[in-house]
Amino acid sequence: MLRIVFVCLGNICRSPTAEAVFRHKASKAGLHLHIDSAGTAGYHVGAKPDKRSMAVAREQGYDFNGISCRKVSDADFVECDLILAMDNANLDSLRKRCPEEHQQKVQLMMSYADTEFSEVPDPYYGGQKGFSLVLDLIEQASDGLVTHCQALTKLNKVKV
Repeated sequence: MLRIVFVCLGNICRSPTAEAVFRHKASKAGLHLHIDSAGTAGYHVGAKPDKRSMAVAREQGYDFNGISCRKVSDADFVECDLILAMDNANLDSLRKRCPEEHQQKVQLMMSYADTEFSEVPDPYYGGQKGFSLVLDLIEQASDGLVTHCQALTKLNKVKV
């Protein structure tokens, strides 16, 4: 089963939103994947996602059940097929930590979106508009990622 982990700094806003959104979209597309999220820092380990992130996403029907904050583990680099960073700072942190033989797994989430945004900005210290923008960007990238996973399935490169 294809394993995907979404990563931001604290695993409190962006990456849990990506987990909830992509879990929903993958399920609607009939894809059976292991979907998770984590942070490069352990600031919020064990906590629920940010209430503002959940409020914006829940308005669009996304479910955060079972999602809690955790830190990226060494096992993620070995066990996951894709490790998708929300921004370049987290991408750099992941690449520095990732063993050489798994570097190809570490990518930017927004590489799956057709937009001028290359990163998902951190909304933590901003207002409501920031959380709405994050959701919009994650939805766009998730649509592209679903298409990518479907293509992998058709090519039988990955059994999903």
